[in-house]
Amino acid sequence: MNSEDKPNSAYVSIPEGSQVLIVRDKNDGLASQTDEEEVDLRVYWHTFNKYKLRIILITLVIGLLTTVVAFSLQPFYRSTALLLIEFDQAKVISIEEVYGISSFIDKYYQTQLRILKSHDLVEKVVEKLNLVSHPVFNPETEQAGFSFNWRSWLPSAWLPPELPVPTLEDRKKQIVNAVMAGLSITPVRGSQLVEISFESSDAVLAADVPNTLAKRYIESDLAAKLAMTQQAAEFLTKRTDDLRQNLRKSETKLQRYMERQKLVNVAGVKSVAIRQIEETASHLVSARLQFTKAGSVYKQVQALKGRSSEAFESIPAVLNHPLVQSLKTVELGTERKLSEFSERYGQRHPNIIAAKAELKTARSNTVKQIKQVIEGIRKEYEMAKANVVALEQALKEHKNKIQDINRKEYQLSILQREVDVNRQLYDLFLTRFKETSASQDVQALQSAVGRVVEKALPASIPYKPKKKLIVVISLVLGLLFSTLLAFLLEYLDNTLKDSEDVEQKLGLPLLGTLQKLSVEKKHPFRPQWVFLNEPNSQFSESIRTIRTGIMLSGIDTQQKVLVVTSSVPGEGKTTLAINQAFALGHMEKTLFIEADMRRPGIAESFGLNTKAPGLSELVAGRLKFDECIHRPGEDEPGSIDVIPCGTIPPNPLELLSSQRFKEILGQLLDRGYKYIVIDTAPTIAVSDALVLAKYASEVLYVVKADVTPYQIVRDGLKQLHRLVKTDATSSQILCEGKRLPQKVSVNIILNQLPTKRPSKYYYSKYGYYKNGGYGYYGYT
Repeated sequence: MNSEDKPNSAYVSIPEGSQVLIVRDKNDGLASQTDEEEVDLRVYWHTFNKYKLRIILITLVIGLLTTVVAFSLQPFYRSTALLLIEFDQAKVISIEEVYGISSFIDKYYQTQLRILKSHDLVEKVVEKLNLVSHPVFNPETEQAGFSFNWRSWLPSAWLPPELPVPTLEDRKKQIVNAVMAGLSITPVRGSQLVEISFESSDAVLAADVPNTLAKRYIESDLAAKLAMTQQAAEFLTKRTDDLRQNLRKSETKLQRYMERQKLVNVAGVKSVAIRQIEETASHLVSARLQFTKAGSVYKQVQALKGRSSEAFESIPAVLNHPLVQSLKTVELGTERKLSEFSERYGQRHPNIIAAKAELKTARSNTVKQIKQVIEGIRKEYEMAKANVVALEQALKEHKNKIQDINRKEYQLSILQREVDVNRQLYDLFLTRFKETSASQDVQALQSAVGRVVEKALPASIPYKPKKKLIVVISLVLGLLFSTLLAFLLEYLDNTLKDSEDVEQKLGLPLLGTLQKLSVEKKHPFRPQWVFLNEPNSQFSESIRTIRTGIMLSGIDTQQKVLVVTSSVPGEGKTTLAINQAFALGHMEKTLFIEADMRRPGIAESFGLNTKAPGLSELVAGRLKFDECIHRPGEDEPGSIDVIPCGTIPPNPLELLSSQRFKEILGQLLDRGYKYIVIDTAPTIAVSDALVLAKYASEVLYVVKADVTPYQIVRDGLKQLHRLVKTDATSSQILCEGKRLPQKVSVNIILNQLPTKRPSKYYYSKYGYYKNGGYGYYGYT
């Protein structure tokens, strides 16, 4: 059958003699659906529509509770007084400048706003209105009525200690804090106006507090200004006297320092010292040059020390000396004269003897002169060295002198600055003192800090609570909360519910769905026989639909081996396998094999003896086919052949993966069975189903709807995929003679669809078999 004939299948052609499990995924053969997909608004609408009744119910409950609470709240009234804060006042003298207060307008207004809400000002308002006795703040003046004293019903030992009765001062502090909490000071943007508002359950009190606060604010400001002027005058008087004393002390200290250090003109002395340093430094440079030259010649002389005088003649300073050159000239003349006499006379001739004596004398004079020149070089070197040392010492002394002058100048400048600062402060405060003394007489002419533009009036309508707005907001928030809760529940739900979930999360086709069977306690119920006992039920129709899908898939295949498995126990795979075998038995010759050999139970379901021989005896070769194949209900339509588990083997996996089992499966196909349905153990618990899947033409993977997490199903499918893919030659025996298609199809069957889906599922400890059970596996 071509892939176009069944668009939901996942088939590919592979070479003959191999078999592979195909799962639809673009990346690794198994669609894990972990990549982000495009947002589909229909998914959100589906979730909202699914939980809409609960969303509406939660929203209405929240709205109803909010309505009850809102209409039971005590009403509060709000009144506002309008105050104008003056800034450009007619002041002859500004006292604020003495304290360095900023003159920026915005800072001035911020300061006044903070004063309006100060604790002291509010306390004056409380005293003026006598709020300690006001009914709003005095519990003793509340109207008498019914009250339930729960303390009288409890033993005294259980009761907490009663709080002490607050004193009048404590009550006053509490009232001040309460008034400050209800007070609101708001500047009017772009103007010098300020709104003073107060909220209270008493409408008259809500108007009295802003009016009294504005009045007290103006009065307090006038009193503060007068007090500030008086305090400033007193402060300036005392401060001026102190500054006068400081100025005298600093001047005396400066004069004594100059006398002690004998300072007249520091700048002139410093300039002379600087010139001396410059001259000494210039002489030191010349002396160092001379010392360098003399040192160079002296090193040459020292290098030839201990050698003959002729060796010193190689030194330019010695050879070029005038006396040495003169003596060398005489010596050369004497040598020529001796040479001439030697040509004419013998060695004993008086002229020869005289010439030799003269040459010896000339050479002796030359050697003496060279020694004198060398001694002169040494003395010149010593003199140059001493000159450099003397100049360096002189330069150091001049520098020390300059540093001493700088220290004295620095200390002098400090004392001079102190005198200047004290004189400036004294002059400034003396001037301010005179101005302040003159301004005290005109202080009363200053205008007030502000005036009341509009008095607060008692409100006739409550300011809050805004009951309608509260109800509307609660409904909106309730709707948002319930909607978010619904999406959260949907996000946390990791089970499979319908075909869309299967395709999105697993990437495999959904072959069919089965509703959850209802059990009536009055009558015995065998779910494995529903297809035969209730052929017209919805469950039976779903079985027929699955049967049609099986028959249409791989329609060219003459015989099919169907492996039925699931991820974990309890998903209904055995019930599906038996009913599907009955459905196929109505159409073709069908064999049912119980390969779940760890906890068999098919024999009892078919009315067979629990010790009836079956698959284990057949594979072990102890019995023949006719002795292991049973046909319960032979006379009924749709009857099938059954091979039960038989004796429980100690190693089911080795038995199912043996070569003998492959041969038996091939021989069963030769016996004319069109369909062989194999019920296997769950994939997560053991590997039996993974081994049997290699021999199947189709794998029916049963998933319990709304219960089994899709991660478990995905893990089981991955194991199927890996095992079949890595053992592609396992079906060579079965594929001889083209008995089976060389490809395996995996189809999902969603079982036990509930009428009401649970909101949360917890799965743990699926291992329940006693004999070599499935182990421990859990998901939340």
